[in-house]
Amino acid sequence: MGDWGFLSKLLDKVQSHSTVIGKVWMSVLLLFRIMVLGAGAESVWGDEQSSFLCNTQQPGCENVCYDWTFPISHIRFWVLQIIFVSTPTLVYLAHAIHVIHQENKLREKLSKPGGTLSVKMPKYTNEKGKVIIKGSLLGSYLTQLVAKIIIETAFIVGQYYLYGFVMVPMFPCSKNPCPFTVECYMSRPTEKTIFIIFMLVVACVSLLLNIIEVLYLLCTRVKCGSKRRNHKINSAENPASLLPPRWPTAEDSLQQNKKNMELEMSQSIGGSLEGPKEEKRLLSDR
Repeated sequence: MGDWGFLSKLLDKVQSHSTVIGKVWMSVLLLFRIMVLGAGAESVWGDEQSSFLCNTQQPGCENVCYDWTFPISHIRFWVLQIIFVSTPTLVYLAHAIHVIHQENKLREKLSKPGGTLSVKMPKYTNEKGKVIIKGSLLGSYLTQLVAKIIIETAFIVGQYYLYGFVMVPMFPCSKNPCPFTVECYMSRPTEKTIFIIFMLVVACVSLLLNIIEVLYLLCTRVKCGSKRRNHKINSAENPASLLPPRWPTAEDSLQQNKKNMELEMSQSIGGSLEGPKEEKRLLSDR
């Protein structure tokens, strides 16, 4: 297996342009997949074809049976899985670096005199050069997450259909040029089964982290959108909408009826007092 140093350096750069869940996914990929695959799994498998023995002396039978049993070895299958899963992340890294480069040019133009009138303000990076995941970057980030979910699921299903999740010690084979159905044996099946299950669990954890990150980004996007709409509705530009409409309650109706009755009583008392005053004034005039 080749050197993973170059891929590890590229993936390490993505951490500064990812969410917290993305950083956890990167740690799982680097520690529990690349390092374990390079340090332990390769030594466990080794040259497994030389340890694949069949109970026949027919030339070519063992090679044909091994190719039929393992169309691709587990080690090469996991290497392809890591490369394919990492590719969408590297594409996003290229997009993020391109955005940072473009916005650094904008800041250089803004620093020149008279540049604020004709140059757009940077919106995807801050003054420290850290990426803010929104707009086109958010779409690119979600796209690479969906691509990783599809690729991860495809490799898990493909591993199941190719050779299952348990390494059996004996494989019957009747392929040509074998003269009859021969029995072939794999060395260290239990140890290989442990590594197969471990890599499967790590792949499932990676898949789950990608799904959680998609849901996290979508939820935060929806919350931010609702906050913007509420701020726009309840802003000072719309003072009539600052307070919601208040519907009259039963207590309000009772108070209004009480006020009406007091008003009627005051009017009736006032009218009765004004009657005698009017009569006295007429008598005095006569």
